[in-house]
Amino acid sequence: MSLAPVQIFQDQATEERAENARLSSFIGAIAVGDLVKSTLGPKGMDKILQSATTGEILVTNDGATILKSIALDNAAAKVLVNISKVQDDEVGDGTTSVCVLAAELLREAERLVNQRIHPQTIIEGYRIASQASYDILEASAIDHSKDEALFRKDLINIAKTTLSSKVLSQDKEYFSELAVDAVLRLKGSTNLENIQIIKKPGGKLMDSYLDEGFILDKKIGVNCPKRIENAKILIANTPMDTDKIKIFGARVRVDSTGKLAELERAERNKMKAKVEKIKTHGINCFVNRQLIYNWPEQLMADSGIASIEHADFEGVERLALVTGGEIASTFEHPELVKLGHCDLIEEIIIGEDKLIKFSGVAAGEACTIVLRGATQQILDEAERSLHDALSVLSQTVKEPRTVLGGGCSEMLMSKAVDEIATTIAGKQAIAAESFAKALRQMPTILADNAGFDSSDLVAQLRAAHYKGDATAGLDMVNGEVANVRELGITESFKLKKQVLLSASEAAEMILRVDDIIRCAPR
Repeated sequence: MSLAPVQIFQDQATEERAENARLSSFIGAIAVGDLVKSTLGPKGMDKILQSATTGEILVTNDGATILKSIALDNAAAKVLVNISKVQDDEVGDGTTSVCVLAAELLREAERLVNQRIHPQTIIEGYRIASQASYDILEASAIDHSKDEALFRKDLINIAKTTLSSKVLSQDKEYFSELAVDAVLRLKGSTNLENIQIIKKPGGKLMDSYLDEGFILDKKIGVNCPKRIENAKILIANTPMDTDKIKIFGARVRVDSTGKLAELERAERNKMKAKVEKIKTHGINCFVNRQLIYNWPEQLMADSGIASIEHADFEGVERLALVTGGEIASTFEHPELVKLGHCDLIEEIIIGEDKLIKFSGVAAGEACTIVLRGATQQILDEAERSLHDALSVLSQTVKEPRTVLGGGCSEMLMSKAVDEIATTIAGKQAIAAESFAKALRQMPTILADNAGFDSSDLVAQLRAAHYKGDATAGLDMVNGEVANVRELGITESFKLKKQVLLSASEAAEMILRVDDIIRCAPR
């Protein structure tokens, strides 16, 4: 008599074993790779993401943004989403490449697993291959940081390469200069907080510009001076509204209107005392995160202090950062409060809106990029593209080595891996060859996205590299193999290194899995 199978899991918990688990991992990861790979390269397309709840629309080419916005149920797919997130935090660009490379590695691994090669053997082969790739990548990297003119040219080329796959590709000359100028102002810091991006619909993308200083998207209060030179700024987060009683929901019963007037007078006097305390700081500009009622605003205007209310928290934080002040919430000890300083505060007009510009701020590296464009979606995507460029540039200033793009580095690495594979005795050699093949998929996808014959182009590229032309890469404008150094297709070494290491680690991790257990919902 046969016994019924024993169920050790709680109801609703499911388990996928060996083949099934592996299959589901491979399918999930490859599907995610296929989803984003059409956005890769200068001829990659964008995706529209529409929110199911709010109906909000995102038009984007940024791998991390696409993957972050999609609800996935597959465990392996989530791992790919995470590596793209890490890539975004670490370098800021290359989010699509890292997913696509990991997916291609798994596609190759799936073939090997079907040939009865053990996953651990594949992992060993991948390890050897990834080390060989890294070594050749490092050997091919060039450092121009000693020569300022050359280094600036490198930075501009990196920015152009990054932007050529984005919405700003048509105006990439202009935006590369803009991004490089902004990053060089940071003097080697990677803190992008000092670069503020303001988006104002209207005009066209080419109307965007870089403005030194800080722009706050608010208006100066009524009757206040609209232009302040040599400003001393007190940045505060404090309530400046008078009717306190309403706020706490208390009920006050009075037996005559005179008593009510007394209450109001007491409140006004309290407010006046607070404004007097603020005045003792010797300031001529008061920025508050919360509301400022008419009465305190008027009191300040009479003393020649400009007040700015309701500056959003990010604005206040950033303003404190760039003017060298601190955010205060009590005013008992003026001597302990650090005030912000700048040379000039004035109102400027962008499009239809008035904004406040702080020039000559304490953090000389601070600047603001004002983006103009036809619709909010274009501006959002332009901001994402620019953020990618700024991140990768600031990382390059710190780690100045550069490598070649356009599929050149990948082909270089795959050649090195192929060479090492011939010296490995054992099944690991097959895995190493597969690693090389996955690397060659990157130029293949670039060519496919541009509508060229990828098999022909990649074969030409491979032949060129085997003949010893280490600067051969794909020119996607003319659809031919060309010298990418002359074309100026440059990428940051740190970016390529991170893509290679993250993708191979993630692929290894997914390969190790042989059992997926879904827990019962709580």
